Amino acid sequence: MTRYDLPDFAPDLLAAFATRRAERVHTPVIQPADPFLDMAGEDLRRRIFLTASETGTSLCLRPEFTIPVCLRHIETATGTPKRYAYLGEVFRQRRGGAEEFYQAGIEDLGERDVASADARAIVDAMDLLRVVLPGQAQTLSLTLGDQAVFEAVVAALGLPVGWQKRMIHAFGDVGHLEALLDRLARPQPVTGLDPEIEALLSADRQDDLIARLERRMEETGYSTNASRSPAEIARRLKEKRELAETRLDGSALLLLREFLTLRLPLAEASAALAGFADAADLKLGPAIAAFDARLAALANAGADLSAMTYRAAFGRPLDYYTGMVFEIVASGGAEVLAGGGRFDRLMTLLGAQSHIPAVGFSLWLDRIEALRDAAQGKTGEPE
Repeated sequence: MTRYDLPDFAPDLLAAFATRRAERVHTPVIQPADPFLDMAGEDLRRRIFLTASETGTSLCLRPEFTIPVCLRHIETATGTPKRYAYLGEVFRQRRGGAEEFYQAGIEDLGERDVASADARAIVDAMDLLRVVLPGQAQTLSLTLGDQAVFEAVVAALGLPVGWQKRMIHAFGDVGHLEALLDRLARPQPVTGLDPEIEALLSADRQDDLIARLERRMEETGYSTNASRSPAEIARRLKEKRELAETRLDGSALLLLREFLTLRLPLAEASAALAGFADAADLKLGPAIAAFDARLAALANAGADLSAMTYRAAFGRPLDYYTGMVFEIVASGGAEVLAGGGRFDRLMTLLGAQSHIPAVGFSLWLDRIEALRDAAQGKTGEPE
């Protein structure tokens, strides 16, 4: 498949979308850049092709479909629940691969039965791969993670809110998480502050600190265009100092590291999480209950749990995910064929007037095409 060719199995996907009552939508190739820069995460931000309008508005070539589909839903004031399907080109800077390629997928917006919607996204992703990879269903394996469970563990350990935010932001990035754990084990003092400001912080003289910052801003002329007030800067300095001085005791660090090493068949994950919570004396009830409900919904949908693995540290490199995330690969392969997850906060961040729960997934059609080509080359027969 060249980078401009629509895969020959595209009609099969469109037919499968229709049977799943997912309305196909089209979104412009040129998109406003800010939503992606603000909400998509560092991994995608550095791959975006940026440009600007005549008026200086930041624009980009469409790097993915979730944000454009959500924006379209908000703009058209369509009610929920609503299922959307898409199939089209995305544009990303990639090493060793085409920078223009096709993705397809489904976004499920507004379904209040979260467990059932999660299960449906997983089952639909697996089923669609079976449609376009006939004869290779037994080679597919799925890895699942759950940010909500991780958030519950971090909260139960009693970390300050600022540290909880840091840890949650790093979820799925093993290297970043390990660096944060090292900092919690060996706190480093804040350095480079003006001695007077340092003294005021140490003495917790908040009013004097704000007055000193205000004078400094006036002396430098910074106050004329400052984006933060002296009070806000003082609050941020205090918060930064407190976070830098936070230390997690050895037993709590061991518990967090133990949790992050959990990796087992999905069918065994609920019991393992409950056992971990009991042994660690952590209150994880609501998060584990939601996890159990999703597992039950998967079983009711006939999902093959033996082809699925739970990894406590697994996440996906998009900042807007909030709960369950998953990826599907072919056994022995490293490239993701399908991936998705839950993004319950995204709709509100994009401008929706009310909370809209959401989950979805995408298929990487160039990678699927490569697998099909490889299968044909081995057999010498058309599919």
